[in-house]
Amino acid sequence: MATPLPDSRPLESRRILICRPQPEADRLADRFRKAGADARALPLITREPLPEDPATRALILNLDEFTHVIAVSPYAASLLLDWLDTWWPQAPAGIHWYGVGAGTATVLAAHGLNTHQPETGHTSEDLLQLPELATLDHEKVLVVRGEEGRELIPQTLEKRGARVTALPLYRRYCPDYDEATLKVMLNDFSPEVIVTLSGETLNNLIALSENTGHNLEDTLLVVPVERIAEQARQAGLRRTCVPGSLADSTIVAAVAEQLASLDGGSGNTK
Repeated sequence: MATPLPDSRPLESRRILICRPQPEADRLADRFRKAGADARALPLITREPLPEDPATRALILNLDEFTHVIAVSPYAASLLLDWLDTWWPQAPAGIHWYGVGAGTATVLAAHGLNTHQPETGHTSEDLLQLPELATLDHEKVLVVRGEEGRELIPQTLEKRGARVTALPLYRRYCPDYDEATLKVMLNDFSPEVIVTLSGETLNNLIALSENTGHNLEDTLLVVPVERIAEQARQAGLRRTCVPGSLADSTIVAAVAEQLASLDGGSGNTK
């Protein structure tokens, strides 16, 4: 007997709302649509580069003074590369480059930089397990990130002896949607699954849902790590899905598996 082919459209007609920033939201929506879903984008984080200032320029011009440079996100990495293209026709030698997660590492590596990344996982905690960052006796570390962010990496590396400098290159904010747009996307569309890949995104979603009267309790929330899943549970939202990675294909597969499990009556959520 022939082996049955895997279902190429496992999310047929499922309603998926993606709250990632652009362009990632549209890219992930396309991936969900290929799996049969009705996927729509409602970014709840917008990013914009910070204006150029003398302090940022000075850090970039003195980049060769740092032993380690860590980019915390693909967006941070891409902005850093823009600066390098402007001020460093050839990347300074002797620097250890790091990406928090495979997506960030890929951006740096595509620029020809020999980049370190966690062997497994995609979090700051995973990055901090790298042996290259275990002992940093007075070594200078540059952390490239947004205007606000977790302090885990700088604080941990300072405890390990490093001299850490944060380089904020962008700011994040919640877009200002009109009431009609929110009603269509949350109430009328009534998504079964909402992709919220940061704690800030989740908080923005909860606030907007409260303002529109949309109930999230029966919605499956896709979150990046268990820490954010716990944040959702603290808000009374217990249906969460934590993909094995933040690759688009992994997210789609995890959602399909989770919904199939729920449809089967097991009621299990991760």
